[in-house]
Amino acid sequence: MTTYVVLSQFTDQGIRTIKNSPQRAGQVAEMAKGFGCEMKEIYWTMGQYDIVSIVEAPDDQSLAAFGFALGSAGNIRTQTLRAFTKDEIGPIIGRLP
Repeated sequence: MTTYVVLSQFTDQGIRTIKNSPQRAGQVAEMAKGFGCEMKEIYWTMGQYDIVSIVEAPDDQSLAAFGFALGSAGNIRTQTLRAFTKDEIGPIIGRLP
């Protein structure tokens, strides 16, 4: 499984219904499973992003499909970052001249 960090910002719709955010998080975790993804962690944050999630997916396509489905609900906008573990980054850096 590949790890992704998903940075989210509430839309106007999402912030108007902020009281439902914890319940929606559970629903989103279930939705993720339908795309073969797993939400490992979710944090509500202060600053530029309102939510930071750690998601594992079998491939980019599965994560993208999940992201499209999530965004189409209209509560958040996301930015996704591919994350590498220490074991994964070692061989990548090892390719440098």
